[in-house]
Amino acid sequence: MKALYTPFGVAFGVIGGLIGGQIFKQIWKLVADEEDAPSAKESEYGWKEILPAAALQGAIFALVKAVIHRKGAQSFERLTGVWPGD
Repeated sequence: MKALYTPFGVAFGVIGGLIGGQIFKQIWKLVADEEDAPSAKESEYGWKEILPAAALQGAIFALVKAVIHRKGAQSFERLTGVWPGD
């Protein structure tokens, strides 16, 4: 029964990435008053700009992913009676 959760888990990961990306983009606009966050490959930005942007992006992605996976696991348990992570 737990194997049935695998495709759902993959889908939740993709959905979480998309949602996390949109949330990060909106927060970055508010925090930095810029359209796009600095990329590590852009030479005009230094470590002081790149590292905080990466840290914020990582935190947002991890938070969104955890929320979506947790809610997905709870829904799977409600439907099947089996917790997918145990």
